[in-house]
Amino acid sequence: MNTDTLTNTNLLTILEENRQVANQINPQQIKILVHEIKAAKRIFVMAAGRSGLALKMAAMRFMHLGYTVFIVGETNTPAILKGDLLLLASGSGTTASVLSSAEKARSQQATVIAITADGESKLAVLADTIVLVNAATKTDFGISVSTQYAGSLFEQFTLLVLESVFMTLWQESGLTKEDLWPKHANLE
Repeated sequence: MNTDTLTNTNLLTILEENRQVANQINPQQIKILVHEIKAAKRIFVMAAGRSGLALKMAAMRFMHLGYTVFIVGETNTPAILKGDLLLLASGSGTTASVLSSAEKARSQQATVIAITADGESKLAVLADTIVLVNAATKTDFGISVSTQYAGSLFEQFTLLVLESVFMTLWQESGLTKEDLWPKHANLE
């Protein structure tokens, strides 16, 4: 198989795996996530590695809608407090820094929502609500859930589900693309 054909086949595989995960998502969990974002005084996001990149992308979109959003670990991130939302992602639900943030947020009476592939993990237990993503975690070396490397499917779908949440919030807001544009970065 030549490179062009292989790349196209891989693209179709990635899209199909994400479609399969989308068909398994619990709409009630997404509904709760949307509600909690709307209800939060401020939104904090935290994850490690590629999951962290997906959450940073979502944070930018929520900011475009006018939400006050912070990325845990940045120097300008304030203390989390009651009334705030901490949105976390960890496929395994065992990432130490993510667990530590969840515990701290709980101690401050903030709402904790976790996106995870393990509904029985320590993170799932700590969270007020989870969004369960039926994808392989980074330590799953089998191919029964995904043929992609490590946690790729989890990370991709985390971004996709948060993009769908953003679109829902945007559509409900009644704002236009032009309304959102002034919040787009102008120091690039």
